[in-house]
Amino acid sequence: MIRNGDRLENQVTGEVMVFHRTSRETAGEVVQVETIVRPGGFVAAAHVHPYQAERFEVLEGELGLRVGGRVLVAVPGDVATVQPGTPDRFWNAGEGEARFLCEVRPALGFESLIETMFTLAAEGKTNRKGMPNPLRLAVIARSHFDTVRLPFPPAWLQRAALAVGARLGRLLGYRPRVAAAPA
Repeated sequence: MIRNGDRLENQVTGEVMVFHRTSRETAGEVVQVETIVRPGGFVAAAHVHPYQAERFEVLEGELGLRVGGRVLVAVPGDVATVQPGTPDRFWNAGEGEARFLCEVRPALGFESLIETMFTLAAEGKTNRKGMPNPLRLAVIARSHFDTVRLPFPPAWLQRAALAVGARLGRLLGYRPRVAAAPA
């Protein structure tokens, strides 16, 4: 379970997240994380939060964002909001670290998803893009489908594919949530 002040690091994607407000302390209203993205760092994949809004407030460096069809580079003081259902992704667009505050509303399973993906990366169970093997990913994605999904194919097709993939993944022992080892 994520707590205020917890710091998770993904060496594969070059992201560090420090949790400032958690789902637990906001009754599920919001998760606020300070995110540091090293040079060359990126979020693992373009994605959609179907029921959540994201707010990015850049504190340091240059943050590349693709929001829907728009690409922008945000600098300190810039704020970008991603509405629910809008595809997005981010990356470090500069030569130094990029640092931003991200608020995700409502929290839903955001913390669980981040903890799972970052833990798998730390255990060497992701590829160079930060993604686990397809059957493990199917188990995770099916469990977190209301939190995040791919921008394409359509949700109904993703749901159908995940039903099959997640069943096979579960048979292989993959779990939808993986907790970080206590620090």
